[in-house]
Amino acid sequence: MAYVITRRSILAAGAGAAALSVGAREAFAQATRVQGAAAAAPNLPIERGATLRLLRPVRFVQPDEDVFRANAAKFTAKTGVEVRVDFVGWEDITQQTAVTANTGAGPDIIIGFSDGPHIFADKLIEMTDVAEYLGKRYGGWLVMAEKYGKRHNSNNWIGLPFGASGGPVVYRKSAVNAAGFNSIPNDHAGFLDLCRKLKAAGKPSGFALGNAVGDGNSFCNWLIWSHGGYLVDEAGKVAINSKETIDALNYLKELHATFIPGTTAWNDISNNRAYAAQELWLTSNGVSLYFALKNDPATAAIAADTEHQLMPHGRLSLPAMTGLTMNAMTFKHSRFPNAAKAFLQFMLEHEQHEPWLNANLGYWAHPLAAYDAAAVWGGDPRVSLFKNTMRSPFWNGYKGPISEASGQANAEYVTVQMCAAVASGQSTPQDAVREAERRARRIFRN
Repeated sequence: MAYVITRRSILAAGAGAAALSVGAREAFAQATRVQGAAAAAPNLPIERGATLRLLRPVRFVQPDEDVFRANAAKFTAKTGVEVRVDFVGWEDITQQTAVTANTGAGPDIIIGFSDGPHIFADKLIEMTDVAEYLGKRYGGWLVMAEKYGKRHNSNNWIGLPFGASGGPVVYRKSAVNAAGFNSIPNDHAGFLDLCRKLKAAGKPSGFALGNAVGDGNSFCNWLIWSHGGYLVDEAGKVAINSKETIDALNYLKELHATFIPGTTAWNDISNNRAYAAQELWLTSNGVSLYFALKNDPATAAIAADTEHQLMPHGRLSLPAMTGLTMNAMTFKHSRFPNAAKAFLQFMLEHEQHEPWLNANLGYWAHPLAAYDAAAVWGGDPRVSLFKNTMRSPFWNGYKGPISEASGQANAEYVTVQMCAAVASGQSTPQDAVREAERRARRIFRN
């Protein structure tokens, strides 16, 4: 899905919000709360004749795309830099980033996922000047944004996080109440008991165990982390073969028995469809599912019965959740690095970023503290839980350094496939852990 923004296309875009949907226009109108502090912007003289091509993940809510395109059109109107925006599927973004990095050709900017910049760090320009300016102007970067933005053990920024999608528990309140629970239990035993009772009532739960960029990684990471396990330790040494991981996989065998059939083949849209069809009554997902249900008269009653809650703490003192983060990177092969950096800075400034956040209805949570005041967080109470997504102290590759290796392990679904092998009965927990350990050692080289 491609779209080229030129001076002529600005007329069609209404130089901003005029061509947007009603919801997107309202998002522009509501961008009044966030205020930036005084800070000196970096000097980025835009190269003569600059044009930009940008690749980013396809939207889950339509206003995401509407406002993103309109903001890009505003940049063209201001600078004269034509911008081509291509939207691609979630499962394709990492592969296309690899092709771009390895060939030294293609988009100037890719907004990939989470640790993407760390996989291709040597192919990217640093954006420390832009990141430091934005941090000073907008109250500082939140912890997850800093983790994904900075190169490990440095203050050098190679990514600019745009936002993160959280994946809390999404459930039908009526079904959970009928099972004898007022809310989702925070302990593993209580959560399993709830899921067993939901299945017995014909209202089962289900979590993705397929190679799903967001849902599969999120659920399997939660499973391992909430039992005290992790793929690598603080020094980057492979540590997946542990009592804690075995405990998590034994727990998964029991929990999976309560799931709707087919979860080992799910992608990122599968649980949305099952939940909307009332085949599924408890899962984890971003806020897009709730709004899709709410905005369709045929499913509005499901939305009214839907609640969100953070995943159970398990053995920890807080929920072991990270967020799927949209993380922008600029490639060294770009002939227009200043234009690229100026574009990303422009898109994260209040006048553009808050309308985009509002239009996303909470699906992408902000990376900078000042956007706590964005209008989106003052509306529907079912959305407010997503506000602090980027304050989580967990990340892909936890507890180790974010690196090319941790990114590769995530892209190859080492943890997801370990969990799926046990859930499907193809492997014992012990065999699955040993295979994950073997794969991880090949990647981390230890």
